[in-house]
Amino acid sequence: MSKKKILVVEDDADVRLGYHVLLKAHDYDTFFAVDGSSALGEARKHQPDLIILDLGLPAGDGFVVMDRLKTNAYLAMVPVIVVTARDIRSNRERALTTGAKAFVHKPWRDDELLATIAQVLGQPLLAGAQPKPA
Repeated sequence: MSKKKILVVEDDADVRLGYHVLLKAHDYDTFFAVDGSSALGEARKHQPDLIILDLGLPAGDGFVVMDRLKTNAYLAMVPVIVVTARDIRSNRERALTTGAKAFVHKPWRDDELLATIAQVLGQPLLAGAQPKPA
């Protein structure tokens, strides 16, 4: 079975490093975009199985990125997990309505994020890991 490819769209270098270490340790190939304007180009280039998307991005926030993904026939089918530090109440419903498959609040717990990724990708959950309800 080939490794699943995950595009992480995140502007904070320390957070990107955290994603890289966690996802690599769990056998995912990771690619990164640092802002909204480069997200679609990276998605087209790498054709990911999943996109992890921050909402607070320069050059087009996460909602703009999700709207743009919908306009591309292939990318519209790629599941998105929104991971953000923004207010849960005002952004969870909007993210899910806009097309996200899941919403995780920063700072995330590794087991929670990994379980959410596995659930969205249709993979078996790690022992003891539980995704947060969307």
